[in-house]
Amino acid sequence: MITLRPASERGHFDFGWLDTWHSFSFGDYYDPRHQQFHALRVINEDWVAPGQGFGTHGHKDMEIFTWVLEGALEHQDSLGTKGMIQPGEAQVMSAGSGIRHSEFNASTETPVHLLQIWILPQAQGLTPRYDQVRFEDSELRNRWKEVAGPDDAKGAIKIFQDARIDVARMDAGVSLHRELATNRHGWMQVATGSLDLNGVPLKAGDGVAIEKESNLVVASFEDSEVLFFDLT
Repeated sequence: MITLRPASERGHFDFGWLDTWHSFSFGDYYDPRHQQFHALRVINEDWVAPGQGFGTHGHKDMEIFTWVLEGALEHQDSLGTKGMIQPGEAQVMSAGSGIRHSEFNASTETPVHLLQIWILPQAQGLTPRYDQVRFEDSELRNRWKEVAGPDDAKGAIKIFQDARIDVARMDAGVSLHRELATNRHGWMQVATGSLDLNGVPLKAGDGVAIEKESNLVVASFEDSEVLFFDLT
C-alpha cells in the first residue's frame, strides 16, 4: 500500500527569513493524522534567507539529520563543533541527554534549501555527538546510496536507531529498483524533480508511506533527488 502525503497539504509557515513546510506535526503545526511515521518524527523542508538562521537553541533525545539541497548551512554547537554543511554532506546530531546549537545561512546573497529530519532514537539519555560525512556525486548518481544507518561500517553516517536513509540523484528517464523487507516500513520523500513510484506520480515535496510493498520501482520524469527511509 502506498499512501500519498501531498506537498501542498503539508504544514506551511513563511516568517520572511524562513519559508518552511512540515510533513508531520511540528511546532505550531498540529495534524493528528500526521504525527510521525514509525521512528520518523520530522521532515521539515526549509528555505533560509541569506544571512539568516536559527539562533542557539536546545534539543534532547532525538537523532537530527540534515541534508542540504542548495547553498551552505553553518553549524555551531555546545560540543565545540563548528563547520559548514553543503550538498552531498550528511550531517547528524545525536541530541541525547541534551545539546545546544545554531544554524545559519552561510551566504549573504542566496537562500539555503535543506531538509531537516528527526528520527526517534533507540534509547534516551545517550551521549550527545556530532558527525558529518561527504558523499561524491558519483556515489549518489542513478543509484541508491545509504547515507545514514545503524552500522557505519559501510561509510554511512551512524544514527542510533534501526533505520536507514538512502539517497538517489536520478537523471531524467532513469529507473531504479529497490526491495523492502516484509517486516519493514518505507517512507519516500521527493526532494527535487518529479518521478513515478509503482504507478503513483510524485513531485517535489511529496512524501509517501509504504506498507506491505516488497518491490518498488522509481522512474524519474526529470532530473530528481529522492530520499528513502527504511524503518522498523
